[in-house]
Amino acid sequence: MPERIESVELRAALVRMRRTTGLAVVFGGLLHDGRRLRIQELSGALTPALRGLAISTGSGLGGKCVALSRPCAVVDYPSARHITHEYDGPVSAEGLRSVIAVPVVVRRKVRGVLYGALRDALPLGERVLDAAVSAARDVEQALAVRDELRERASGPGFGLGAGPGLGAGPGRGPDGVPSPSWEEVRQAHGELRELAPRIADPELRARLMAVCGRLETASAGPRRPADVSLTPREVDVLAAVATGATNAVAAERLGLRAETVKGYLRSAMRKLGAHTRLEAVVAARRAGLLP
Repeated sequence: MPERIESVELRAALVRMRRTTGLAVVFGGLLHDGRRLRIQELSGALTPALRGLAISTGSGLGGKCVALSRPCAVVDYPSARHITHEYDGPVSAEGLRSVIAVPVVVRRKVRGVLYGALRDALPLGERVLDAAVSAARDVEQALAVRDELRERASGPGFGLGAGPGLGAGPGRGPDGVPSPSWEEVRQAHGELRELAPRIADPELRARLMAVCGRLETASAGPRRPADVSLTPREVDVLAAVATGATNAVAAERLGLRAETVKGYLRSAMRKLGAHTRLEAVVAARRAGLLP
């Protein structure tokens, strides 16, 4: 089963957070039932004590962070007075003392928590807080875009031109609504666009790009004629954004700098007359530039 895009974004954000702060351990997870958080990703851990740990709202530092929907921190976790201590065992097993927890909030709902920790009881300064909040914002952005795309994909005629007589293309039902398999096609398209520039053989690279072109025009039904011309790299960036990738994650996937990705995205949005990342993806699909 393909790895969930949310886990990929969470892991990438944690790695960036650890790299920019110098924290000994970073970890985090998403809420899957709206109330319980499960620790899914860790970087820098010396034991498996925290992996898979389920955190209830209001319990421990992370549970308090979820309940209050704001960052929370303690200088010395074992002796902290303003949190409950249900999870002292796993925390002590990993040797954590100074810990910060930052919520991932989308549409006013906490969707996850990012943690950072030291094995010494030292205050965590503003630089660490800012980096942790920035990492959480990256995950929030990815989840928000993913949510919007899912909602639009579940609406009638998404990605198709208006009017009667729209046929059902690959991965679509009789009413033209994309089925789950169509999203898999779009995911595969994005991965192929990421791989193509890395292939040294020009003939093989050309064949791969031809397959991408077939996927981009695979859906049946009339489309608005494309009145813009995007460069291959602009399409690469939009294909990554369409999966919910942040600029930083798209840069890692495509082997580019985050500022370069931002420049390609701005250019594509300008050409498509879009004001947001989501509008750019929708406009590109309607123009037949993305599947």
